[in-house]
This record gives sequence, structure tokens and C-alpha cells, in this order.
Amino acid sequence: MTKFASLRRGFMAGSAMLVAVAPGIAHADALKPAADKVAAAPAATDPTTPPAATQDDQTGIADIVVTALRKETNLQKTPIAISVVNDQAIRDRHIQSLYDLADGGVPSLRVATFEARQSALTVGIRGIVPLDANQPAREQGVGIYVDGVYLGRQHGLNAALFDVERIEVLKGPQGTLFGRNTEGGALNIVTKGPSGEFGGSVRAGIANYGGYNGELHLDLPEYHDVSVKVDGIVQYQGPTTKNPLAGQTGWNYYDRRGGRIAARWRPVDGLTDDLSYDAGLDKNSPFYSQLLNYNPNGCVAGTQAAAPNCRLPGTNYTTLTGTVKPLLPNVVVNGDSRMKVADIGVPQQPSVDKTHGITNILKYKASADVELRSITAWRGVTATQWDNSGGAHRVPVVTYTALGTVSTACSAAAPCAFSRYSLADLRQNQFSQEFQAVGSADRFDYVAGLYYFNEHVSDDAATPNSNGLVATTNGLGQVIGYNYVILDPCKGSAGFGSQPGCRSIDRASEVWSKSYAAYGQLTWNMTDALHLTAGGRYTHDKKRGVLHYSRNVNYDVNTAAATAAGYQPLDRTWNRFNPTVTLAYDVSDGVHTYAKYATGYRAGGASSRTANYQAFGPEDIKSYEIGLKSDLFDRRVRFNLAGYIMDRKNSQVDISSIQPFNGSSFNNLVTINAPGKTRIRGIEADVTVNPLDGLQLTGSYAYTYTRIPPVLINYTAGGVTSSVLQNFYIVFTPRNAASAALDYQRPVAGGDTTVRLHLDANYAQATQAFDQFATKADASFLVNGRLALAGIPMGAGGQKLEVAVWARNLFDAAYVYRRDPSNSLPGAPTSSVTTGSINNVLGDYGNFNAPRTFGLEGLFRF
Repeated sequence: MTKFASLRRGFMAGSAMLVAVAPGIAHADALKPAADKVAAAPAATDPTTPPAATQDDQTGIADIVVTALRKETNLQKTPIAISVVNDQAIRDRHIQSLYDLADGGVPSLRVATFEARQSALTVGIRGIVPLDANQPAREQGVGIYVDGVYLGRQHGLNAALFDVERIEVLKGPQGTLFGRNTEGGALNIVTKGPSGEFGGSVRAGIANYGGYNGELHLDLPEYHDVSVKVDGIVQYQGPTTKNPLAGQTGWNYYDRRGGRIAARWRPVDGLTDDLSYDAGLDKNSPFYSQLLNYNPNGCVAGTQAAAPNCRLPGTNYTTLTGTVKPLLPNVVVNGDSRMKVADIGVPQQPSVDKTHGITNILKYKASADVELRSITAWRGVTATQWDNSGGAHRVPVVTYTALGTVSTACSAAAPCAFSRYSLADLRQNQFSQEFQAVGSADRFDYVAGLYYFNEHVSDDAATPNSNGLVATTNGLGQVIGYNYVILDPCKGSAGFGSQPGCRSIDRASEVWSKSYAAYGQLTWNMTDALHLTAGGRYTHDKKRGVLHYSRNVNYDVNTAAATAAGYQPLDRTWNRFNPTVTLAYDVSDGVHTYAKYATGYRAGGASSRTANYQAFGPEDIKSYEIGLKSDLFDRRVRFNLAGYIMDRKNSQVDISSIQPFNGSSFNNLVTINAPGKTRIRGIEADVTVNPLDGLQLTGSYAYTYTRIPPVLINYTAGGVTSSVLQNFYIVFTPRNAASAALDYQRPVAGGDTTVRLHLDANYAQATQAFDQFATKADASFLVNGRLALAGIPMGAGGQKLEVAVWARNLFDAAYVYRRDPSNSLPGAPTSSVTTGSINNVLGDYGNFNAPRTFGLEGLFRF
């Protein structure tokens, strides 16, 4: 990392200059270069709305169309903090899936894997980031929408993106227009619909690590008032960390396939019906989990005072017992660089996510001022998880004897088992129906709607060990060496294994959720410059859940064991009213200000990772925001600011521990509501500059302060209860984050052919990866780039070719984005609240970011 020190210093100096010039806050815009001449037009999404002004109608930076108010509006005149990643930015940054937004191009948007897995993403905005929304009865804090349809689970979010027109990042609570679980905001993905004219594009490319990608987007001409569009996509990357075990998948691999067909029916003027079906397949493997250090806290048996850093948060130990075991043979400790080959080969097969859905959007223009809409959707996802990324770097820690010792342990008949293979299956389907009325009357604009959501989710999980250590002995019974073996996949781990039908079920649960809502928002344009908006949403949520299995005990049959564990099914109902008020003032045609009050809430649930299915309540948030949006110097400079204060009540926080159980390692996670107010404060600043035709410079900065009040934690062991104040943290949220980009294009060959250059640099301060640990991961600094020759004529019919070379993480920077200290600290209390065991202490383990990837691609438009 030191070789990038000068680059990082220069970038941070530039960020500091940006903040000095704009000591406020803003809304990042990923814009097309000004010389593109065409603003993002909504025609493909809503044919009843005229296209936005083109660059021929104005000078400087182009307008951007967004749908944050449930209708098409100009970004600069919309009193909401919004970032937009348009189709050109998606190509320039080589964004193939939502995880590619994890590089920090939108500083206040944070995307991370859950654990090391690409199959379930954690998405946060403005410090609203749940650690574990991976459970059926747990909700996200940021709403994910595709063409206005809410996606209930974070599973399947990393599927390949189809023909996307733009990705809108709506910041701050969106509880009125978008509903529950949008405390931090919403991610609104808008795809391109049928145009009714023949045309399309083909995109193909190759990359390192055996990567390749291909896309086909075909628009068919309108026939009998029906237009059809077909999209197909393929994305592949080989493992970036190899698995030494022959025939097994390496890590950070993906193989994505997807298809979508959309039909638009326009039988009469004013009536449009869009029907689409999509299906996706995502095979992937997790990032490799390296052992970053060995016993970093100096844990040793004796008094806690003798090892002051060896302390589990929330406990009040006076004594430490046990021993820190030596590392297994050949285990590599590496906290400095990304490993290209794993130290020990383990069974690893790809996780598989399958997504599919049907969406119907009916729009009727009842009059020039009123549009009625119906959005009907059914979606489903199945996720099959295979995660063996930790190998010998996670518990269970094997106890083995030294060479030359007489021992019968770790024999061929009973190998010492290790390597926790985390297996899970999730099945989800959802149905949603929304009715909207959008219109204007005199000086009033309004949005009103009714919403219904019905979801059914089930899951199961198991964590057998996949590998074993076997001692070889001489005739005297002395250990002369050790070998690694692969355990029987059906019964090799204490009688259980990894294959379906052979597993010891850690947990299995099922959840049914229903949500009903009515909402409305009215904007009174008091004068041409002064606008008052008020709205509210009433939500009725009902959630039922059952825990079928816990620690391989069938609660449906063994009711006595369920009762002894304190198990209670989940049956909760919540009602909320979420208001919003915004006062906006247009200082001039190019300067707009606003002050906004908004609220939101996230539904409660229950943790299926606990034996009693411990329930937790919802959390509520209030937000106060002021903002400025401006186009200056004949639209050559765009400068946006926003500052906000958010207070959240009853924050859902997680207490996680790995507990050895029945020959495997059970992930026990308790979710509680932290009392008091969680404080989140932020400043965002964004600037776009067109100093000359063909050159665009952008910069974005986000400052996010978060604080959860200490929580009194009660531990009970041996009939004694201990109460300790514990600090909690908001995960994956840097205090300071910034992004900058350069886009340049120049005509060549005297025609429409242009050379395009894109460079972006993204910085984020170190963050926590777990609620209860102060331990931080690493700061990050990533640079991406693309050089293209675009608009090459390929025929008399207007066909054009674009060829480009691209690179992500151009300088191959390596940093730990997720650091887990749970393996380097004493275990949770068992027999005594004052005694902690260090028998499973090993060291911190974590995951490095993806290495440099680069490739060559061609884009043919016809």
C-alpha cells in the first residue's frame, strides 16, 4: 500500500480543497460528458412524458431526469438529495452488478458483502447499514427498487444488471413515497423499455482471470400497437484466489446469466401497458478469508489484568482459562497482501442464486393533468449458499500434539475436524400491487397511492466441518507427521456432512409478511419560486414466523425442547404514520434551496440464529435536512450541497458469537433494540465543472458521523447475571469518503468518431465490520479507468462501433474491507460470568478487496 501513498496524499489534498470551497453538503451526480449533447431522456420509461431538453437547447451541463417524486422531474429542481449513475457512467466504470458500486463512486452509498459472500449484499446510505439482513425475518434499511418494484430480500441483488438507463440513489428517509425499510433512502434502478423502432446493440469483451462478458439488446418494430424488447446478458470471471484442492472452485469467481423480455402495448393515445419477464442465474464463490494475524491481543491464561487487551466487549471477566493453540501445519498468516493461492485446499462449490419475476405497469393518461397507474409484480429468488472461505482460519481450532509425542488423537479413524463449511438455502417469493394517481391542478401537484405487499420466505442452514487432520505415527506410537484429509461429505463431521440429507440443521425458519399502505403528497406552488410540499404514509405491517429447527432439534416435533429453550413463534403487528414536509425556494433559474423534514421506519422481526427465536422491535428515524442545488457560470459549474441530522430510536444492533456445537460451529446472533437515540450527522458536497467543451471534472465528498449510545448488556452464566455497558457501532460507514472523476472526449477523423477517456478515484476511511467490535478494517483508495474510440461508422444505416479498454482497481490496491476479530477474543460466558475461555483464540481473519481487473470490449449499435 505504501507505493500508493503519494497518490493518496494528492487525492486527499484535492478532496480537502473541494470541502474548503464547498463547506457544506451535496448530491453526487454521475453525469454524461457535456459534449454528449443529449440529456437523460425519460421517453423509454414513460412515453407520455416529453423528452428532456437536449444539449442543443442549452449550454453547459445537461439536465438529468429522475423519478424520486414518482414522476419525471429535473434533478436540480427536485428537493431531495439524489445521486445518479447513468448508462454512460455504468459503461465507463465497468459496472456489471450492484457490488461494483462498492468502490465508493457515490460516497454516501456503501455496498458490501454479507460475510465474504457475493450472493447477499449489504446496502447502506447515510449510515443506515444493517449488519445481518440475511435472515428471513430481518429487513433492510435501504429499499431496492427495479422499475418501481420493491425487492424484499438482499439475496440475488448481485445478479447481472440488464439494460439499465440509470441508477438513482435517493438519500435520507423515503418513508412517505417509498415506504417502510427506506430509513437510509432508496436505490431505484430504471431499465430501458421498448422503443417501438427496430434497433439495438451487441456488447462483447474479454478480461483477465479468464473473464468475458456479452450482451444483446434488441428492439423490435411496433406491430399492432405492441412493441417488444429482448435483453440477454452473460458475465464470467474465474477465481482470483486459487483452491489447491483439485476439482474445487476457487474464490471470488462468478458466472452470471440473465434474460429479459418486455412488451409495450399502446392501443389508444394515453394508455400504455408494459409487461416484462426476467430471469437470472448467478453462480459465485465468496472472497477468500485470510488469517491476518495470530493471537494479536496477547491472550494467555490467568487474570484478565495480565492480558488487558484480551477482552470480549460487553463482559466483565476477571479470569481467563484455556490455552491458545499452535497453528496447524502449513497455515499462512498474511495481513499485508491478497493471497493468490489458499494455504489449504478445501471443498468449495459455487453458490447459486436464481431470480425471476413478472411485472406489469399500466398507465392511463386520464387527462392532460392526471395520470393513473397500476404496478403489479410477482418475484421470486432461491439462494443456495456454499461458503468454505475460512479453511483453518476460523473456529473450530484443532488441538493436536507435537511431533515425537505419543498420541492416539487425530487418528485416521477419527480425524481432528476443521474448516467450517457454511451452507444455507433460502426460498422467497413476493407479490406486490400499487395504485398511483399523479397529477396537477392549478398551483398544486400531487401524488397519491395504495400499496400491498405479501412475502413468504423460508430458510435452513448447516455448518459441518469439511477437512480433517490425521497424525502419522511410528511403531512406538509417536507422532512423526500430519496429513490433511477430506471428510466424508455425508457423515464425516461428527456423523453429519455437507450434502443435502446428511446435514445437522443449525436453523430452519419460515416467515410470512404482509404490508398495507396508503400515502399522499401534495406540493403547493405558492409562487413561481416558493414551493411547499407535505405528505404522509400510513403503514400496517403484520409478520408471522416460526423456527422449525434449532441446533438440529426439530421444534415442530420436540415441543419440550422448544419450551425449555424459551422459544416463542413470531406474531407481531406494527402501525406507523410517516410524514414529510419540504419547503423549497428557487433563488433564480439556476439556484434552488430547500429545507426538509422526513421520517421512516424499519419493521421488526426475530433472529433465527437464536435458540429461542428472539424477537426485536422496529426502529424509527427522524431527519432534518437543508440543501442547495445550483448551476452557475452559464451552466459550466454545477454545485450541490446538503446537510442533515438524523435521530434513530430503538436501533437494531447485533451481538454475534461462534459457538462450538455438536462437532461444528454454530453462529449465534442476537438482535436487540438499543435504547436511546442513535445520532447520525452528515455533510455531502458535489461539484461538476465543464471548463471547456469535451472536458468534465466531478468531485463528491461525504462526511458521516454516527454514535449509538452504550447499551447495558446482561450475561447470565452459572445462575449469575452480570451487567456491563457495551459500545456498538454502525458498520461499513466511513467518517470521510470522497470520489473524483475526469471525463474527456475529442472528435477524430473529421466525423462523429470520438476518443473518450474516463478516470475516477475513490477514497473511504476505515470502518467497522461488526456492530459490537471497535476493530476496524482498512481505508481504501481505488482508481478505475476506461479509454474508448466511439462512434466509428459501420454502415449506411447509422450503425456505430465503440471499442474500449478498461481497468478496475487500476493500481491493484489491496486492503482488508472486512476484518473479523471474534476469533482473537475469549468466548462468551458459559459456566461463569467472570471467566472467559481462550481455547478457541486464533487471530483476526478478513477479506481483501478484488484485485485489478482489466479487459477489452466492443459495443456495436444498430
